[in-house]
Formats: sequence, structure tokens, C-alpha cells
Amino acid sequence: MKATKTSSKPASYKNGKKPNGANGKMRQFKFEFDIRTLFIGLLILAIVGSLWNTVSGEVNKAMPEISLTKAIQEIKTGNVRSIEVYDTRVILKDKEDPNKLQTSTKEAGVDFLKTLKDAGVDVNKVDITFKNSNANANLVNILINIVPTLLMIAFFIFIFRQARGAQENMFSFGANRAKRFNKNMSKITFKDVAGVDEAKQELVEVVDFLKNAQKYTKLGARTPKGVLLVGPAGCGKTLLAKAVAGEASVPFFSIAGSEFMEMLVGIGAARVRDLFSTAKKSAPAIIFIDEIDAIGRARSQGVMPAHDEREQTLNQILVEMDGFETSDNVIVMAATNRGDLLDPALLRPGRFDRRVIVNYPDVEGRKSILTIHAKNKPFAESVNWDKVAQRTVGFSGADIENMLNEAAILAARADRTSVTTHDIEEAATKVKLGPEKKRLQSEMDKKLTAYHEAGHAIVSHFMPHTDPVHRISIVSRGMALGFTLIPPAKDKLHETKTHLLERLAVMMGGRAAEDVVFGEITTGAANDFDQATRIAKAMVVEYGMSDLGPVNFGPTMDVTEWGKTYYEPNTVSQEMLSRIDQEVKKTLEHAYQNAVELLKDKRSELDAVAQKLIETENMDGDEFEAIVGKKTQSVE
Repeated sequence: MKATKTSSKPASYKNGKKPNGANGKMRQFKFEFDIRTLFIGLLILAIVGSLWNTVSGEVNKAMPEISLTKAIQEIKTGNVRSIEVYDTRVILKDKEDPNKLQTSTKEAGVDFLKTLKDAGVDVNKVDITFKNSNANANLVNILINIVPTLLMIAFFIFIFRQARGAQENMFSFGANRAKRFNKNMSKITFKDVAGVDEAKQELVEVVDFLKNAQKYTKLGARTPKGVLLVGPAGCGKTLLAKAVAGEASVPFFSIAGSEFMEMLVGIGAARVRDLFSTAKKSAPAIIFIDEIDAIGRARSQGVMPAHDEREQTLNQILVEMDGFETSDNVIVMAATNRGDLLDPALLRPGRFDRRVIVNYPDVEGRKSILTIHAKNKPFAESVNWDKVAQRTVGFSGADIENMLNEAAILAARADRTSVTTHDIEEAATKVKLGPEKKRLQSEMDKKLTAYHEAGHAIVSHFMPHTDPVHRISIVSRGMALGFTLIPPAKDKLHETKTHLLERLAVMMGGRAAEDVVFGEITTGAANDFDQATRIAKAMVVEYGMSDLGPVNFGPTMDVTEWGKTYYEPNTVSQEMLSRIDQEVKKTLEHAYQNAVELLKDKRSELDAVAQKLIETENMDGDEFEAIVGKKTQSVE
């Protein structure tokens, strides 16, 4: 589904209008801009004045100084082209070289022309210019004496203004940062949500209560105080909240749990108070807190509890949701994928009355999700959406959306006008296992990988209660050199002991094939052993599927009278731990022997599948069954 860009306004702006002084920031910026301009201008003037004095001094130092008598003698002999008189300073320009300057000093208040005439100089033959230097001197004196004072004044005004702005920002930390939405801002509705029908129905009732409150209140019903959405990531919790924002005719405030937390103590609680105060003024309203586990984790139960910022924020939420001053017209929605970490006081009735589980969609839900996300994408007529829904067991809504997007990208990369089944299959594999990696493999490595994957496939195909093989490949993806996809043929709610034992045999099929064919074993089965050991240990310790009987030997989950969930420490004796290890080992060895015996019996099929994989590198379920035959027995 294409993401919809929504606009939002701060929650503190009622009806979308800025309060008085909301544009004070603009005025502050303008004032600061004027101060900075003045400061820079004065600084430039000071620099210019300093440079003027420096340049003037350097120029005067560069000119040789002679006595007034010698200067008059030079004028008499006709070696001077022109004369410039600055108060007591006389500058002579050479007749032959105009760039050659000489300077002399006369007495203040004495007429220089009279001095020349008394010395017998014909003043009409010499170009004499009198210049007043008092104006320049006065300007320089002003710059030198006044500008530093103005610079200091401008600097202190700037510092005080900055300090005032910092103080205002510090006191604004307590304001909530929730984004306010209304019905017209969110284009997502309940029609855009699929695969979680039960969860959607719970929220439809909440929205209907806000729209038609009298229908419920006349029967004595009250609106739920809070709705908690719990489920794995990518299953649609936030999408449901967006749909509520698009459907509800009341203000909708959205904020993330991490936005309450700051470095300063008490800021989180202040933001909670401000958020609920704003929502109550706009009641009826909805508050949505995403990832509430960031602030809602269980509080310390030790003798010396940790009164940290997170706990203070949680305490304020508890009071606001169900304290002395509560509002029936404000509904709190929250989402998390770690519901087991939340504080029991937050989950009790009166706060979060409804706990809605948003889980992975079933096959019908996946069909509905595919229908929504397939809009505006051209798909080939040969695409069978029923098979795609069955192929994507265990996919979340986000996985399905990503899969179809990757399929469209693959089709565009190949310059096709429509998305084919092959594109969808490749995209589904890429989403779960990663992109293909064309690694250079020796012939022996390729052969080992082919027999390893063929061993998994053969064991799965000829076991009576396992699922059909969907795809086999010896092309590297992620950390795996190859893979065998065996998705469940249908959604299962229970696992039988027989099916689990056969799954263990399938996992051992890769190592068993290496042993049967090469008489050698490799490191390629490490991940298979990891998964198989987990299943075997769960069968013995948790499920009671061993000779040790129906006993749970693992940590026991218990619930206190306050609703707190915890795990009792393991109290199993060392003797029993040894017996558990023996049972796990016996279960795995039994599965391995079953795989070895089956592969020895089906050696010709194993060789045929491995040879085909070496040639083509990939094989789908139909090609596999064309070699080994149809899976005749039904899957439970």
C-alpha cells in the first residue's frame, strides 16, 4: 500500500490556530538579525579604521624624509614636479620619476607659499596643492574611540538575548510533542486494513462509541479507558491506529513512547500532564502512544526501587488514565510488540480495558492483504493468488507489502510490463533469505551443496507427515550456501510428536546425505543442528514428549497476586539434567538414523535431484516432483 503523507499541527494549537505570540519566534529572529548586522557593521568599521591608520603609517614610513632647507633647494633646481601640503607635512613628487616621493616638515601656522617666496622660489612654476587632513583624522579618531564601545554594547545585548532564548527553550521542554490529526488529515481507513479482522472489530466499536455514544450509554455501557495493541512487528498495529485516526470524527493525538524521555528529570511526567490536559480540552479525543514499552516497563520491586525518569513518567500515565481526575471522553490507545514487559498496573481494567492481539494473518487474511497491496500494480493473468497466499505462511502484512514491491522492482529491472509469478516467488525468497550471491564455487563445493540440499528434500518428500517441497537452490543467500524451502501446506495450531520427529529427520537429511554419498561430513549442517537441538530440547523439557514423562523441566512461569509475571529458577537436579541431555541426544540420533536409512533406500532419486541441481542451480516443486514422483500421502 502506498504510504500516505499526512500533515499535522502541534497539539497545543487549538483548532489549528496559533496562540497569541506564536510568531514571537519570527520577531525574535528579526531582532537578533538586526543586532548581528549592527555588530558586524561596527566590526567592519573598526577594521577599516585600523587598516587606514596602518596603511597611512606604512606609506609615510616608505617615503624618505628630508629637511625643509633641502626641500626648498630641490624646488629651486626644478627637480620637483608637484607639491602636496598637509598641515605640517609637505610631500614632494620627483619631476623625472612621479612615483618617487619625498616628505618634509614645516612649522605649524606658517604660510608655506610665503616661505617659498622668501627663499626666491617662483611659485607659479610649481604645482602646489593644499589638502586638509583634519576630516580624515577626525573620522579615524571617531572610529578608534567610539566603535569599540559600540561593539561591547552590541555584544552584551546579543548575549542577553541568547540567554533569554535558551531559558525559554528550557521551560518549553515540558510541552508535549504529540501530533494532532483529524479525519481529513489521514486518508487511511478500516478498508485499508486486512488480515486482522478481530482486532479491527475491537477498534471499530471504539470509533462507533465516540460517534454514537448514546447507543451505548442508554444501556449503561461506558467507553473503554484504553486499548492496547500487542503483537509481532509488521502485523499492522500502527496501521490500525492510522485507520482509527482516519475514521474517528474526534481529535487524534499521536506520540511515540520515546518522545516523553529527556535528559532532565521530570520532563517526561510534565509532557504526560500537558498531553492529557490538551486532550481533555479537545474531548472527546483519542491519544495514541506508539511503542509504549519505552516508558511502560515493569517498575522495580526491590527494597530500594529505582526512581528514575522512566518510572516517574509511567506513574504520571497511571494517574492520568485512572486517578482522581479522569475523563471518560479521552481514550488511550497504545501499541507494543513486548507486552510481557509492561507493568501490571498499566494493564489492569480501568486503564487498558482491552488487550487486542494483532498476530500474523492466516491464509484468508493474507489473501485480503494481497488484494489491498496489489492495487495499482499490473500483474500477469497467470498469477494465482491462492497459491501466493499459501506460499507466504508466516509472512506479516509488512512482509507481504515488501514482497510485492520487490516483485514490481524485479519486473521493472527486466523491462516487463507486468509482474509475473516468477517475480513474486523470487521476491518472497529475497524477503526471507536475502538476495542471491553469485559466489565462485569449486566443482566439489557445488556437488557437496547439491547433495546436502537434495538430502533435505528427499527426506521431506518421502516422510508421511511432512509438507511438500516448494523450492530447492544451491545459490547462496545470506550466510547459507543453499536452501530448501518447505513451507507449511496450511496454517497449524498444534504440533504432533510424529510430525516433530519427522521434521528433525528432515533437518538431519543434509548431513545424512553427505555421510551416505561421500563418507565424509562438512560444516554445512551447523545451522541444521542448531534448529534441531532446539526442537528436541523443547520436546523433552517443555512438551513432555520423551520417556521422562509429562513433566516441565524448564523455568516455570508464575503470576503473583498483583498480576506480575515472573519465572521461577530452575530447580532440576544434576541427575535429572543428565537424563535430559541423554533424551535430547537419543531423539536427535534417532532422527539422524531415520534420515540415513531413507536416503540409502532412495539413493537413485537422491543422485538424480543432486545432478539436476548441479546443472540448473535452482529447482521448483513441480520440477522436483517430476523426478521423484508425486507426494502420495496426505499432509496432516
